[in-house]
Amino acid sequence: MNTRVNINETEPQAFKAMYALENYLASTQLSKNQKELIKIRASQINGCAFCIDMHTKDALKYGETTQRIFLLNAWHETQLFTEEEKVILAITEEITLITNKGLSDVTYAKAEQFFNRNQIAQIIMAVVTINAWNRIAVSTQLEPAQ
Repeated sequence: MNTRVNINETEPQAFKAMYALENYLASTQLSKNQKELIKIRASQINGCAFCIDMHTKDALKYGETTQRIFLLNAWHETQLFTEEEKVILAITEEITLITNKGLSDVTYAKAEQFFNRNQIAQIIMAVVTINAWNRIAVSTQLEPAQ
């Protein structure tokens, strides 16, 4: 791969804004595992090897199991995820795949069964943030550390 622009070096204010979103997310009610599930699933959909590598390692560090990580892209087919997690994953997929109509009324209504408005906003912002990071990493061809 060619060496592409390093946005952190070239436009540090842009990364400063992204880190501000990360600081906000660190203060939310979402658990570390919930945030990592969002990050891994969006990164799988977006084909971001750099982020998949980073966030699977982080998830393991926070106590996530390898089995759940391995089965994350098939979460619909397993009982390993709680109903709350399934709603979070559905929100993640629908927002990440925005061209497929975005976050559906059905999924939003399910989210309201488990989460308050602030938590729903926090989930949405977590999905939006990882999608931005994925686009930065894929566009600049960041590769996982070896």
